[in-house]
Amino acid sequence: MRVRVVLFTSDLRVHDHPPLRAALDASDAVVPLFVRDSGIDAASFTVPNREAFLADCLRDLDAGLRERGGRLILRDGDVTDEVAKVVSETDACAVHLAGGVSRYARRREDGLRAALRGLGCEVVVHDAVVTCVPPGEVAPAGKDHFAVFTPYHRHWDQQPVRSVVRAPRAITVPEGVGSAPLPQRDKVPGVSPGLAEGGEEAGRKRLTAWLRSGISAYEDRHDDLPGDATSKLSPHLHFGTIGPVEAAQRSRAAGGPGAEAFVRQLAWRDFHHQVLAARPAAAHDDYRTQGDRWRTARSAREDIEAWQEGRTGYPVVDAAMRQLRHEGWMHNRGRLIASSFLVKTLYVDWRVGARHFLDLLVDGDVANNQLNWQWMAGTGTDSRPNRVLNPLAQAERYDPDGTYVRRWVPELAGLEGAAVHRPWKLRGLERAAYDYPDPIVELSDGLARFKRARGLD
Repeated sequence: MRVRVVLFTSDLRVHDHPPLRAALDASDAVVPLFVRDSGIDAASFTVPNREAFLADCLRDLDAGLRERGGRLILRDGDVTDEVAKVVSETDACAVHLAGGVSRYARRREDGLRAALRGLGCEVVVHDAVVTCVPPGEVAPAGKDHFAVFTPYHRHWDQQPVRSVVRAPRAITVPEGVGSAPLPQRDKVPGVSPGLAEGGEEAGRKRLTAWLRSGISAYEDRHDDLPGDATSKLSPHLHFGTIGPVEAAQRSRAAGGPGAEAFVRQLAWRDFHHQVLAARPAAAHDDYRTQGDRWRTARSAREDIEAWQEGRTGYPVVDAAMRQLRHEGWMHNRGRLIASSFLVKTLYVDWRVGARHFLDLLVDGDVANNQLNWQWMAGTGTDSRPNRVLNPLAQAERYDPDGTYVRRWVPELAGLEGAAVHRPWKLRGLERAAYDYPDPIVELSDGLARFKRARGLD
């Protein structure tokens, strides 16, 4: 019997899955394998929200495989060791997996090749599974990647995209391959109470609903904080319960300005992946240093704690941070406002904010999280490194009636309209009625500090 292993990583689906399709076409049986990798635990990347969402994804993936006659094989430990064990147990001739872009993913691929070579087993890496366009496929002449989004997007938009791969009808798994028990979401402590459901079924339902009733208004409403009119597909893209190629193809088929704007966001995702693939150190080092001497976790401890807890005294910032803690997710405009406040107004090292986001975000992705933080800090790919988002101006523009703030900062619910954005303007007993802090910094003072640090004063 010809056996091949399909190693699932961040592609937890049966629809539009090139590694699974290729393995099935070339073998009599496949081993659908997921390894809960001890290396990821050691890197402190396993956090409650993603662990709980992953539990949903693995159980749903197993159900999807069982509907087709297969099942998911789950192992725990070092990914290279566990894959080698499965190859030895089944005499598999090849391991198929999706290509990754992080330094860790590349080391994993290299480690698999080295370990399996002696077993006579081939490693087949598939592109355009985690991204629409493979990193490195689009690059300027003489360079390995685009450093600016606009020209990247122009070329990206002209690239031919592979066809969506149909889900298999039948899957045969060799008998006798042992598996660890599937995890359960309700056994994971410390999960955000409003965390969304994970899994391919939930992801596909969300994508279909989004295409039917949300995407047409996306261009006009994607920054609407109270309207909550974004797709909320980012967790499913991160875990691969929906494929970016299928999301792009179906969005383009829907057509219209909203679809174009949404597909542009998928291009941003690919852009960050190709930057990290070319510059893996950008996961922790400045892509373009500005010579900053940031305030650190130690020197700015009280300010950082206030920001993390949603007690900065700026309601729109605090609303965004509380949404993050409650849902394990944050509105895209809220992410920009909250990150700008930390790095530009408080002048705190972007890595402090990036780590906190990774500790809570269910869609916490190294490429997108770290490079978006650097974009806001002005040390990444932003062509305007000194931009500062004024949280009051942002609140007035994107939450004009204060609905978003009142949703997430309930102690201010008694303030009507835009007055909720400036509670410190209240006086006497009226101010005392609200258990909410005064601003931890004057915006003018924060701006002056930032300009001094960047030599702009």
